Amino acid sequence: MMSRPLEGFRVLEVAMYGFVPSAGAVLADWGAEVIKVEHAVTGDPQRGLRRIGAFVVEGDPNPNIEHANRGKRSVGIDMSKPEGQEVIYELAKTADVFLTSFLPSARTRFGIDVEHIRAVNPAIVYARGSGLGPRGAESDRGGYDMTAYWCRGGVAATITPPDIEGMIGPPGPAFGDTISGTNLAGGIAAALVKRERTGEPSVVDVSLLSSGLWSMGHTIALSAYAGEPLLAGPTGSHGAMANPLVGVYATKDGRHLSFVMLQPTKFWADVCRHIDRPDLADDPRFETVASIAEHTDEAVEILKEAIGGRTLGEWTGRLSTLAGPWAPVQDALQVLDDPQIQANEYIRTAGELRLVSSPVQFDVTAPDLAPGPEFAAQTDEILRELGMDWDRIVALKTAGAVT
Repeated sequence: MMSRPLEGFRVLEVAMYGFVPSAGAVLADWGAEVIKVEHAVTGDPQRGLRRIGAFVVEGDPNPNIEHANRGKRSVGIDMSKPEGQEVIYELAKTADVFLTSFLPSARTRFGIDVEHIRAVNPAIVYARGSGLGPRGAESDRGGYDMTAYWCRGGVAATITPPDIEGMIGPPGPAFGDTISGTNLAGGIAAALVKRERTGEPSVVDVSLLSSGLWSMGHTIALSAYAGEPLLAGPTGSHGAMANPLVGVYATKDGRHLSFVMLQPTKFWADVCRHIDRPDLADDPRFETVASIAEHTDEAVEILKEAIGGRTLGEWTGRLSTLAGPWAPVQDALQVLDDPQIQANEYIRTAGELRLVSSPVQFDVTAPDLAPGPEFAAQTDEILRELGMDWDRIVALKTAGAVT
């Protein structure tokens, strides 16, 4: 079993959709106890997302909710009612982390902003996930990963070829959400270390916008240096303009290989041997970096013809001894059968579903994944743990403050 570095820490999560709950999922993978607060009647709206593109999810478990909510317990609370707000405060007293996706105006309205939570637990780490950051004129505007991460963060414009009308969208739901959630989980873990060492709690902020920019860090730095944006090449372009060993090549069965060998002279001869063209290993056209750059188009055609002559399965065997970095281009179903992914247990079973594990492993062991909670399934259990008797629980339910 993987060591659980956050075991013993309790996280109170008041959040919806993919971004901030995915941070809670990472913390749960790392051993924290995560209590998910959902609206007493409607629950997390993510539970209602049953159609993604051509996919329709029938019944439960729902992958749309499980990915970002595995390993948690759920309690249904209506924070608009004073009695519900009081339950939040009682839970906050027992927590190490308060984790929320609510915007400033909503946090004030429901009495869950920093000053409210710190009033009942001065030592709590307060963590916020937002669309556009905690400062500036737009700090109270919401956002999704499509808007704040993908579009405003510069990803969409950079990845879209100039000959395509419109914009290439993200590869699937919650793409920026999940990356941003991991960033937020890391910030929370750092804040817990600081609190353990100094006794001082922090306010932790991560936004979809900040995460999009961070993902684009190299590209933005190069663009700032050059004074112009780094943009994608035209549709169907090979890859690097001056290096045939950086690019994507089609195989006989319609699959693709990606080569990324940034030092072409170091790997050219080895590639030639692996594609059964040893005659090209000492070809003067490909002898130096300068000559390879000059004859890149010729080299690309040679590689296209050679690689197009065999299937991906054949190349996987033949290129297993290739010294330079390469990879098969895989879709979201093909990754399930990748032996390297299987060997590292990057995808694990949680209840009835296969889910991607959070990316950090401790002691060379994958985290155990537990299924996500049914809506408000642990409400009574959690309230009893707070010391409430049945009379009070019944009164809270009668008032509509809890599920």
